[in-house]
Amino acid sequence: MKVFFTSTILITLLLVSGCNGRGTSKKESQAPVDTVSVPDTGFTGIKKYMSKDLLIKEVTFKNGVRNGLMKSFYQDGRVRQTFWYENGIREDSSRWYYQEGQLFRTTPYRHDTIDGIQMQYYRNGKLKAKLGYKKGLRTPFLEEYTQDRKLVGGYPELVVVSQDDYSTKGTYKISLWLTDKTSKVTFYRGDLSGGVFDTAHYKILNVVKGIATLNLKKTASQNPGYVGVIAGILTNFGNNYLVYKKIELPYKDLN
Repeated sequence: MKVFFTSTILITLLLVSGCNGRGTSKKESQAPVDTVSVPDTGFTGIKKYMSKDLLIKEVTFKNGVRNGLMKSFYQDGRVRQTFWYENGIREDSSRWYYQEGQLFRTTPYRHDTIDGIQMQYYRNGKLKAKLGYKKGLRTPFLEEYTQDRKLVGGYPELVVVSQDDYSTKGTYKISLWLTDKTSKVTFYRGDLSGGVFDTAHYKILNVVKGIATLNLKKTASQNPGYVGVIAGILTNFGNNYLVYKKIELPYKDLN
């Protein structure tokens, strides 16, 4: 009996030792994996983002991807802005609110890009302005309204004056200004390609005392025979009123 009992203890100790050895080996083999970034958890629900005990925003997720309503908040807890997401992409219209809670602006989104008519509102809920967008870029479309719902008009016009010294100096100067020189304006050289305003393809013109100039010179190459100019006029409502003009040139080799 004593021999049998001793053998049993030895076998048990060997088994325990063997198990401990296998466990240590497993931990060592997993150590490098612990340093790898954790993949998306696939969270579904609403996450709240805080800063110093203040709620900053709430985001709706589905399987780890933004899907549904996202809200941002003012410091007093009132909703500041909302977006709608579908599979991580902004769709439908975003809404921006005055701090008092009234709707300030709605902006349409298609495939995460502003596309359509943006609407602006007064605090009393009346329509303030409509602005056109196409695939993230402004179009010239703009309508602004007074608080008594009258369409705003009387925007300044673009004045174009040329000075032809082609025969003597090989130059052709174009001067640009607005009929209302008090307006804030930026002048560009370029065309409304595809009917949109894309500053990436324009050259800003220098303005001195409200007058911008284009100094064209005779070249050895042929050119389209015209030059496009755009005036971006800041309105009293804080929007950009765009005026495009195609200026025909008397010579085909100016640049």
